[in-house]
This record gives sequence, C-alpha cells and structure tokens, in this order.
Amino acid sequence: MCGIAGLISHFRNRENGERIKRGIVLQNDRGNGLGAGYAAYGIYPDYKELYALHLMMDNPGCASRAKVFLHQHFTVHHTDDIPIWDREIKDHPYFKIFFVEPKASAMGDYWSSADDFTIDRVMQINERLEGVYVFSSGKNMGCFKGVGEPAAIYDFFKLDSYEGYIWLAHNRFPTNTPGWWGGAHPFNILNWSIVHNGEISSYGINRRYLEGYGYSCRLQTDSEVVAYLLDLLIRRHGLSIYEASLVLAPPYWSWTERAVDERLKERLLALKVIYESAMLNGPFAVLGAFEGGLFSITDNTKLRPMTIARTGDFSYFASEIAALYEMEEDLEEVFAPRAGQPCLALIDEGEKGGGAGFNSAVDYLQHRARDSAEREFSSKE
Repeated sequence: MCGIAGLISHFRNRENGERIKRGIVLQNDRGNGLGAGYAAYGIYPDYKELYALHLMMDNPGCASRAKVFLHQHFTVHHTDDIPIWDREIKDHPYFKIFFVEPKASAMGDYWSSADDFTIDRVMQINERLEGVYVFSSGKNMGCFKGVGEPAAIYDFFKLDSYEGYIWLAHNRFPTNTPGWWGGAHPFNILNWSIVHNGEISSYGINRRYLEGYGYSCRLQTDSEVVAYLLDLLIRRHGLSIYEASLVLAPPYWSWTERAVDERLKERLLALKVIYESAMLNGPFAVLGAFEGGLFSITDNTKLRPMTIARTGDFSYFASEIAALYEMEEDLEEVFAPRAGQPCLALIDEGEKGGGAGFNSAVDYLQHRARDSAEREFSSKE
C-alpha cells in the first residue's frame, strides 16, 4: 500500500502545495489515516544559508530543554512556532522551528564539516532529549508530517502558505511499525528527504551498519534508514546517485557478470562487496528529494509501483498514473521505469541531464557512473 507523489520545477519556479495535495489525496485508499506528510524545497529563502530544524515535542515544556541544548551548540538566528490550524486534528505534538548555524567554539578542531556536526547534534536530540524529535534538518526546506489523512495534514500545517520548487507527499499504511507522528513520512536528514512504499526487511542489518557511522535510528519505522543511507553514501562517501542506487538495489549477479564494460563490471562488484550491509531487501519503491532534484528507485522485481511524467518545466512522480494526471492534465510524456531502474529529474543548472526526458537522465547517470569508474581504476594503474 502507501501512496507516493512528487513534483519538481526544473527551473526552480515555486508554487504552493495545492497540486501535490491533489496528487496524494487521490491515493487516499493507499493509506488508513495513521500517517501522511509533505516535504518542500525552497520555502525559506530569507534563511536559505541556515539549517532549518523542525522539532516536534510531547508538550510545550519540552521546548525549554531543546532551546537550552540548541543554544549550547548553535547560533540561533530565529525561532518560532510552526504555524498550525488544529480545527480538525486536536491531539497533536507541539512544533517549533529553529534557524541555526553551528558555533565554531562547539565544533572545535574535531568537526571539520558543519553538516557532520549538525547530524551528530540531531542524533543526540532524538536519542537523549525525552519527548523531543528533530524531524527535518535541511537548508531552505522543511518536512511536515503527522497522524491523519493527507488533506488533514496539509490543512493542519497550512501548506497553502508555503511555496517550493520541489514537493514530496506520502499517504501511509503502517504495517509492521506503529502509526505515530514521528513515524510518518517523509524522513529527512540535512537536504535528503525520502518517502517509501513497502517494507525494508533488511532494517536490522541496515540499522547496525549506520550506527557504526554515528547515525541513530529512533523513529520506530524501517523507512528511516533509507534517508540516512543516502546521506552516508552520497554526501560522506562521495558516490553518485546512480552508484548509490546500485548499492541500495544492486543488480543480480547474473546481470553483473554480463556487463560488457569490464571496468564498470569491476565497479559493480566492488560496490556489492563493500556495501553489502547497505543493501535494501524487501519490496519497496522510494522517492527521494534533495536541493538539486528528485530521484526514484524500486526493488529489482518492482513489487511496488512507480510512474513518472513530464511536461514543460515540470516532472512528476507517483504510485499511480491517475495521480500524475491529477497534478497535471496535459502530460507530454509518461514513463514507467523498469524494475530497479533509477530515475532522476534534475534542476536545470546548465548541465546535461537537467530537465531532460527520463531516459536521457538515466543515460546521463550511467555515463557519469562509467566516467567515475574509469577515473578511479585509471588512478590505480
């Protein structure tokens, strides 16, 4: 079950969430009212250089502990309540937003990266501050999620008042994990956000692997590991999105052995061996967002659906084709990716692939992966 929707303006044209709302509300039968959420990029232009920390707390009293912790480790430039409209949803956590940057004195000589420092402090809050969770920590973006149906969560967070150039949406049907506010989708760390349909049966292995790198999984949902794996593989280990997709949903051994390019074959084998514990197992469809685009991948037998479309400046992703047409009636191209095939819709920054058709975007990623493999193995010869 679970419903997924996403849209992106390749030229960063911002709009409110009305169209993404229509795309996910159409998929109401894919949820059961125990979780829904949205993520939007480009919504905080006045604070775009600062980390926007969205906190959910059990009660207003938890805010004082969170405030003390954040002021110890960050310079807080602005803080406020996250606006809500609780006409329909009465029983809910307390929400605040903090726009912050790490203090040089807190980072000291140990932390060379503000991103790594921020992740470490986010994990500390989620693990140690009782009743406090950071559920969004990127720059110029934010996640909004909770227990309820998509339309109710959209109205609760007043998402008509935000404008973004990338939108994600999710309608949850929890099975093996509890339906609670922190466990709703999207899951986020820094600028990576994901929505997921399916099950991550490798959660235990993935979680132990991530904990070795300092990530703490405390949100009681298997999907949480996917966001952290993307951050680890792409930001920290320097893999391309295509390479990361080969880690998360690796091709079958038989396909790898048939690869014509020997250096690419070596690269595939190396990724399978080095990142065995990062591989996702189970039926899944994942849609990920970052400041430069949207990215989708399914398991290698495509047990969960994903459909994609494009027209003009925009590209669209959804679990169902009908949801694509709900977001845009006049679609120029509709595309169903093959099982395990990664698809990327890029912001147009003047590079090949940005805003292109999906087949060419995939070709672009494969080209980049071959270039990466050639550079790496040439440097070792």
